[in-house]
Amino acid sequence: MLSCRQPTKWVPKHHVAAMAFPFGSHPLALLNLVKKLAMAAPDTQFSFLSTEDSNNFLFSASKATDLPNNIKPCNVSDGVPMNHVFSGRPTERVDLFVKAAPDNFRKGLELAATEIGQISCLITDAFLVFSGAIAEDLSVPWIPVWLPLAYSLSAHIYSDKIHQYCAIGGNGGDTESSSKRKILETIPGLAKISIEDLPLEALNDKQSLFSSMLNRIGNVLPQANALVMSFYDELCPKSLLDDLKSRCPGLLNVGFVSITIPPPPLPLSNTDAAGCLSWLDSQKTMSVAYISCGTVANFPHNEIKELAEALQENRIPFLWSLRENLRGILPDGFIERTSLHGKVVPWAPQAQVLAHKSIGVHVTHCGANSVCESIANGIPMICRPVVFADNVTNAKIIEDIWKVGVRVDGGVFTKNGVTKSLELIMVHEQGRKIRSKAHALQELLLQAAAPNGHAAQDFKTLVEILSSNQALNN
Repeated sequence: MLSCRQPTKWVPKHHVAAMAFPFGSHPLALLNLVKKLAMAAPDTQFSFLSTEDSNNFLFSASKATDLPNNIKPCNVSDGVPMNHVFSGRPTERVDLFVKAAPDNFRKGLELAATEIGQISCLITDAFLVFSGAIAEDLSVPWIPVWLPLAYSLSAHIYSDKIHQYCAIGGNGGDTESSSKRKILETIPGLAKISIEDLPLEALNDKQSLFSSMLNRIGNVLPQANALVMSFYDELCPKSLLDDLKSRCPGLLNVGFVSITIPPPPLPLSNTDAAGCLSWLDSQKTMSVAYISCGTVANFPHNEIKELAEALQENRIPFLWSLRENLRGILPDGFIERTSLHGKVVPWAPQAQVLAHKSIGVHVTHCGANSVCESIANGIPMICRPVVFADNVTNAKIIEDIWKVGVRVDGGVFTKNGVTKSLELIMVHEQGRKIRSKAHALQELLLQAAAPNGHAAQDFKTLVEILSSNQALNN
């Protein structure tokens, strides 16, 4: 159902429409950026367009207590036909949304303009590549926002080059392997990343409508008036930063949009309804393994059992955020047998958990938000990336570029593999070196996020663009 809630009686100087990709952590990350912009530009009205389910979650009373008054949600259709029966294909819901999204967003923008006033700028998730054409039709600036880590953007920009190699193929063996390495050495930011570490969407543009959409990114970004990235100049390889700036001179690295750096002080432990913080208070410093699989990722049931068996046997204190519908997969009696050294919860306040002094390692699926929250707190990672979006690429960056974590043996959870990784990080000398690297990266991040840093200046520039209705490349 198409609707904008509660049209405002206040007459703003500018009306910026934000268009979200309503899956995974994307809408929350974009809303966090819009919140910061709304507070910095109080004379500007922001309409936030996403699906009804997404907006209901984001703007529910419990989550909207810090919502500035100049942000209004606007619902667009999710593209799912009435009485549709899902086939079980993983990207089916995304593809249905993508297929209908251009028309649905146009309708939503028309409604927002009618109720609030003429739109002066579009700020959109960069995945929505059709947004540039909509902005052109409206004669307004288009500012896409890249929310994953910067490295994966290069993979999508150069996807044609990667496709050409994949089409040529080969007969396998060392020659083909070295050719793959040589190809990536010519792509800015990906010199240490192999083809098998790239997002599937960058390898196969025929896989789904979603893949096809992402593989247009390199062609449409030059149309953008500015490109916002949830990253820092200081974390970006010079070759990648230079290449992105050459393609989009209006590149703005505004810092991680989903978290505050430095992290704010922890709240009182008794305010955490999940009981995570009070439980962590009783644990020794840097002794706990925090396990989280994200909101979208699904691990095979046998891997969840293997992980549980490893946690039970090695007796390292653990806090496991495991969705309620997966709890039945745990071995019989697991909760009772591990009650003295572990805690399983259906949800955890992750940003606060990772900021707690008791956390010693984060076992993660390598989603961008989880990675950012870990490095912001100097927490080493044990990586079991799911083959989804940029998670595998992130794991490669964590282990081989930043060197602040390890991937589990064989890329899947096994009892022995998890035990080996936990002992490496928590006990062995190599783990101490990894932890030292994580602390060094945290310090670099704190410097990058300083009030006089590049990110602060780029954010100020973004606010000026929105407030002046002028774009960098006009």
